[in-house]
Amino acid sequence: MSVSWDIRRAGSADARHRALLIPGGMCSHEFYADLMAEPALAGLGTVAVTPPGFGGTEAPDDVGMDSYARLLAELAREERCDVVVGHSLGANWALEMAAAGYFTGPLVLLSPTFSRGDESKVLAMMDAAGRVPLLGRLVWTGMLKLLPRAMRGSLPAHRADALTAAMTGNDPGVCRRMVRRYYAYLDHHGTLVDRLCRAGVPAWVVRGEHDEIGLTEDERRGLEACPHVTLRTVPDAGHLLLVEQPARVAATVMEAVAALP
Repeated sequence: MSVSWDIRRAGSADARHRALLIPGGMCSHEFYADLMAEPALAGLGTVAVTPPGFGGTEAPDDVGMDSYARLLAELAREERCDVVVGHSLGANWALEMAAAGYFTGPLVLLSPTFSRGDESKVLAMMDAAGRVPLLGRLVWTGMLKLLPRAMRGSLPAHRADALTAAMTGNDPGVCRRMVRRYYAYLDHHGTLVDRLCRAGVPAWVVRGEHDEIGLTEDERRGLEACPHVTLRTVPDAGHLLLVEQPARVAATVMEAVAALP
């Protein structure tokens, strides 16, 4: 399966270590621009990608979680990336890259979802509406038009224009199918905590203090008991912690780099 990648790079091409940066649902690599500009990452090669199917890019035929995990792992190999950073849906793709054995390096998982109940109630409603014949596509088309405007208030003022523009160009049919497959994945596993722990890779699970994505007490205890996982909360941040607190996220990325052999 071949796709055409929309990529943003920073840092030296000869850097000793390189990180693949995967944004969340309906987002492009523009969401990593602030993180890539952080001085702490100056010596690190960074490769931010717009996932195929978002931002006007062409989606693969298979939009399931394993398909994206395979594609992103292949890209990580091609770009010589030994660390993966993912946000939201991108964090779940990164988790699956490790859990399926496609990638064995450290992970920085920014606001991943570990079970269906943790997810945004709005996304669950969109998935339910999307299953209704004829109505589903209309609902998704309308939501994708409203999404940039709805997100604007949660974005830093100086970045709002660029980031809302980066959330346009998404195909409602692709998003509808992708979210359906995503929920099927969550339902199949129940919880992803054990799946992450069994992967055996160093992983930092980083959440904003005011994150809308939930985390149950059982999930928290499971993550804290896993010897390879570090659970961290970023103050003064919500779900979009990578644009709200890029310096704090950069510090965690460099911890992951330091864990490499």
